[in-house]
Amino acid sequence: MIRKLISRIFDLPASLAGNKSKPRVIALAQHGVRRDALSHAALRVVSRLQDAGYSAYVVGGAVRDLLLDLTPKDFDIATSATPEQVHHLFRRSRIIGRRFRIVHVMMGPETIEVTTFRGGEVANKNETGRVMADNTYGDQAEDALRRDFTVNALFYNPTDETIIDYHHGVKDLRARKLVMIGQPARRYQEDPVRMLRAVRLAAKLGFTIDEHTRKPIAANAILLRNEPPARLFDELLKLLHSGHAYACLKMLRDEGLSQGTFPLLDAVMDEPGGETFLKNALANTDERVRADKPVSVGFMLAAMLWAQVRNRWQLRIGQGERDIAALVEAMAEVETLQDHDFAIPKRFSATMREIWFLQPRFESRGGQRAFRFIEQPRFRAAYDFFCLRADAGEVPRELQQWWEDFQHAETPERQQMVDSLREAANPANAAKKRRRRRKPGTVADGGGEPA
Repeated sequence: MIRKLISRIFDLPASLAGNKSKPRVIALAQHGVRRDALSHAALRVVSRLQDAGYSAYVVGGAVRDLLLDLTPKDFDIATSATPEQVHHLFRRSRIIGRRFRIVHVMMGPETIEVTTFRGGEVANKNETGRVMADNTYGDQAEDALRRDFTVNALFYNPTDETIIDYHHGVKDLRARKLVMIGQPARRYQEDPVRMLRAVRLAAKLGFTIDEHTRKPIAANAILLRNEPPARLFDELLKLLHSGHAYACLKMLRDEGLSQGTFPLLDAVMDEPGGETFLKNALANTDERVRADKPVSVGFMLAAMLWAQVRNRWQLRIGQGERDIAALVEAMAEVETLQDHDFAIPKRFSATMREIWFLQPRFESRGGQRAFRFIEQPRFRAAYDFFCLRADAGEVPRELQQWWEDFQHAETPERQQMVDSLREAANPANAAKKRRRRRKPGTVADGGGEPA
């Protein structure tokens, strides 16, 4: 009772109020995750650390995903070794990070992230409670306490194939529930991006966010405004690459996080036709992510912002501006708006702009223009985007099908397709060209068979 009272008064997790919980050790027969489900690189890194006398476990999302019968995107390892000790053990490794140092170990084509067990106390915080530096080390129990959600605080030991569970993570996972470790409001203040992470994991895994975990999100959403734009953009990319991008964005909005962090997202979904177009575009992206196919970030951003570009483009045309000039102005206006939300790196914004700028060229097919267009480096991305527009009813399906046929036709067939367009546009000239020229000496000319 006293420990619980102290925890409530000082807004501390029970563990920091003087109680270190004993973990539950779950045997292979109970969880079913075998060591051969791990990557070869992860097994080698754990083995070398353990052989050197350190504790080492696969931890976090990889353990969670294996328990859900999902294929982990990567494998992270937690160890009692310091970053310097890890770096000394692995020749192909580097220490990175300032707020909390970690080690990237390169093992063949795979990079394994190795972190030292974090300590239970963090002294270096700013006035809002944000953790500014976090290089305090501790034991496994303290490290489990410092992790965000119970389902991410699971440690897997490949040696005996057991799972170490300090916070009932396996129970919450089976209930498909996302529960914050410790006091949610305090944890969000320590790192506001945890709110975005809660939304992404819930949408991606089909989990519900525990009410105690969800309740403080709306009140603390304003803290995200203090995060660096580059970090927010990275989190946006994780949402878009989750394989459930639209569900993530919708939940982001439902939880009140878009207004303070991504107000442009609200504008996109409120734009006429914006939500439907975005939903269709991200459904295609999700299919590629789940099929482990490459996804263009520039393409996704072009789809997110297209409704605003399109509506401003059409408005300017209606005011008498020329087609291309109107599009360029609309693009510039939307890019200026999104700059207030997050910093899109130039390598992505250049692709986004080019996809938009190429859209009017699908209307122009005469002469050699169609032949030159399909040689454009960005033609395929622009065409895929054009298909999305056709699906949304923005452009004629017949026009999209013409370009589909043109791409797969041989050169003579392509020329015939272009000629047919010209003939259809000028039927009188086409009739003259089709008229047969009479050969001299024919019956029609008064001639006949030679005598």
